[in-house]
Amino acid sequence: MPDFTTYLLIAVILAALSIATIVGVVMGRSNTPGTDAALIKRYQSKLRVWWTMVAVFVIGSLTGRIGLVVLFAFVSFWGLREFISMTPTRRGDHRTLFWIFFVFTPMQYILIGLGSQNYEFYTIVIPVYASLFIPARAAIAGDAKRFLERCAKIQYGLLICVYCLSHAPALLYLELVRTGGEKWDGSATNLLMFFVLIAQLSLTLERVWSRWIGSHVIAPDINGSRTWEGVLGSIMTTGVIAALLRWATPFFWWEALLMGVVVTIMASVGTLTMSAIKRDRGVTDTGTLVQGHAGVLDQIDNICFAAPIFYHVTRFFFTA
Repeated sequence: MPDFTTYLLIAVILAALSIATIVGVVMGRSNTPGTDAALIKRYQSKLRVWWTMVAVFVIGSLTGRIGLVVLFAFVSFWGLREFISMTPTRRGDHRTLFWIFFVFTPMQYILIGLGSQNYEFYTIVIPVYASLFIPARAAIAGDAKRFLERCAKIQYGLLICVYCLSHAPALLYLELVRTGGEKWDGSATNLLMFFVLIAQLSLTLERVWSRWIGSHVIAPDINGSRTWEGVLGSIMTTGVIAALLRWATPFFWWEALLMGVVVTIMASVGTLTMSAIKRDRGVTDTGTLVQGHAGVLDQIDNICFAAPIFYHVTRFFFTA
């Protein structure tokens, strides 16, 4: 359940967003020569997305663990829908997709909601049993055209949008301790909020650093705005912010810093990977969450990639 630290963390997030919003309003009213109007508009659109995400997440946090699990299940469902819609499906895929959306996705979150004692089940259901089921069910449909491509797309979408993302709410069920074995009395909700905040900040800071000092593009044919300088700058600044927020976690300051570095690296890799997929499919965004500003999957791709690593590192080092 939420505690005082949870409300304090929410207050910090809301205060930061309020300041950013004020800055956006001031920038929008400024007529300073050289001001990039398109950039300001995109910045304001991004803020609207952040306000929406924070509002939904805060409401979910206040409803307890089950509320958050349901929230992430809904986000997984929506993200998977966007992923599948990026490429056309054939009639033979429809019944396979029914199983993916209405059996395996709910099953994954039900197992997580039942507690960490089901760890052995929810860590293998999708990567093992769903991966075997998908091509078998598709074969029964009798459509062999682009069979391997179709099965691979469905499997990868389920893996990223459901399996990987589900590790975020799984944090809520860990019995956390500090280094040395001392029991941590804080709420696991704080740890989940810490993770999501750091993952989202890392992407924003990477864009800031890339625009400010970026000159060496990582993969020009995939994303021309992502630079090595941006990634390194984000690693440093996100790590520092994570260390400053260690009071909301069971980590010591240097552990929080390292966690921030790990999350930043995985978040950056996840966003770049999703950019490659979108470039391959010839789309700019996976959907439309706010008009003119991408979809749900575009907002969570960094979280999807970082969640399993953050969860397993936390489970290995910070549970009894």
